[in-house]
Amino acid sequence: MTNVTERTATAPSAKPEVPVRQRRSRRIGAVSWPVYALLILAVIISVFPLYYMFVIASVGASAVTSIPPRLYPGFDFMDIATKVFETVPFLQSLLNSVIVSLTVAVVTALLCALAGYAFAKLQFPGRNTLFLIVLLTMTVPAQLSVIPQYLIISWLDWVDTLQAIILPGLASAFGIFWMRQHLSTTLSDELMAAARIDGANSWQIFWRIGFPVVRPAAFVLGLITFTSVWNDFMWPFIVLKSPELFTVQIALKQLQANRTIDLALTMGGSFMATLPLLVVFFFVGRRMVAGIMDGAFKG
Repeated sequence: MTNVTERTATAPSAKPEVPVRQRRSRRIGAVSWPVYALLILAVIISVFPLYYMFVIASVGASAVTSIPPRLYPGFDFMDIATKVFETVPFLQSLLNSVIVSLTVAVVTALLCALAGYAFAKLQFPGRNTLFLIVLLTMTVPAQLSVIPQYLIISWLDWVDTLQAIILPGLASAFGIFWMRQHLSTTLSDELMAAARIDGANSWQIFWRIGFPVVRPAAFVLGLITFTSVWNDFMWPFIVLKSPELFTVQIALKQLQANRTIDLALTMGGSFMATLPLLVVFFFVGRRMVAGIMDGAFKG
C-alpha cells in the first residue's frame, strides 16, 4: 500500500489541457497580421481584372471613358450576354473547348506519366541522352514548330478539324520532366524489386504501384494542361476555319469588328469564357494545391 502511495506521489502530473480557442489563437498568431494583409491585397489585385470585365460588360464602354472610372456594375449584363450568343456560336465554342482541353489534359497526364516512369525507373541504352533531348525541346519557341505542324496536319488532311488541335498537344516536355521527378522520388526501387519477385511486369508495376503513387502529380499536370489548352489562341486560329469548330478563344476574336472594338461585347464574352475555369478551380483547387505540396515535401 505504501509503494502504491509513493508511486502516485512521485508520478509526473499531467499537463493541463490547453483550451481549443487558445490553441487556435496561437496557430493564427504564428503568422503576423501584415502577412494576411499582403495576401488579401494580392487576392484583390488578382480578382480585380475579372471584376472590372464584369463592370464594363454590365455598364458599357462608358465605364472606361468616364472620369473617374466607374467601379460598380450595372444592370445590362444579360443584354450583352444575349448579344454575344447572337453574334457567335458561343455555346458550341465552349463545348469544343471543353472537349479539346479535357481530352488533351487526360491523355497528356497518362502519356507523360508513362514516359516519366520509363526515364525514372527503367534501364535502357541512351536513357540519359533521350531525356536530355526532351529537355532541350523546352528551349525551342513554340512559334518555330507552327510551320512543320501545319505541313503535317495538311498532309493528314486534318485542317479544320478538332483532332488538328488535339493531337499536337498530347505530350509535353515539361510534363515528362514533371512526372519523372515525382516518380524518381516517390517510387522506391525496393518496392519495384518486390513486385518483380511476385511476378509483375513493368506495365503492372506502373499501373498498380507507380501511377497510384503519383496520381496527385498527374492530376496537377492535367489541370495545368487543361488551363493552357483552354487559353490557347494561336494554333486553333491557324487550323480552324469553320465557325462550328471554333474554340472559345477564336469565338472571342470574332466578337471584334475589323476597325472598331465593342468593349462591352468583348468583355462580356471574355468574362463568360473565364467562368468555366473558375468553376474548375473552385472544385479541384484544393487537390491541386495538395498535389503540389505533396511533391514539394517528398522532393
